[in-house]
Amino acid sequence: MKNIKALTLDDVKCIAAAAEAEAIACGWAVSIAVCDAGGHALWLQRMDGAPPMSAAVAPEKARTCVLSGKPSKAFEDMVNNGRIAALAMPVVPLEGGEPIVVDGGIVGAVGVSGVRSGEDAQVARAGVAAVVAAAPARTERKVA
Repeated sequence: MKNIKALTLDDVKCIAAAAEAEAIACGWAVSIAVCDAGGHALWLQRMDGAPPMSAAVAPEKARTCVLSGKPSKAFEDMVNNGRIAALAMPVVPLEGGEPIVVDGGIVGAVGVSGVRSGEDAQVARAGVAAVVAAAPARTERKVA
């Protein structure tokens, strides 16, 4: 048997807060989604002014990451480089999804939609960075 790390609600709130702060700092209105390692939704928020469709796209970008173990940009690049067969995969080939990797394993992902794809990814990476940086401190608090 393996011990598997999993996101907690505190982790998800940390991710969402950091991603939202990045979006606000840049003046972007986006939807932010977080899923667990199975691709199941843990969080979805649509900021005021974010496009309605972004609330459907953001969770799919996150799910793409946990299914593939890669940022969703990998599939956008495949399509842009002519591998259109990637469009038949059960993924969203749009940049803006980033996996959350802890101790070499994927524990979830963040998907962001609402602005340009590189900007979506920037917001998603801010969320991932916040939880990865906070992970050791959370573990120490729980053990102590």
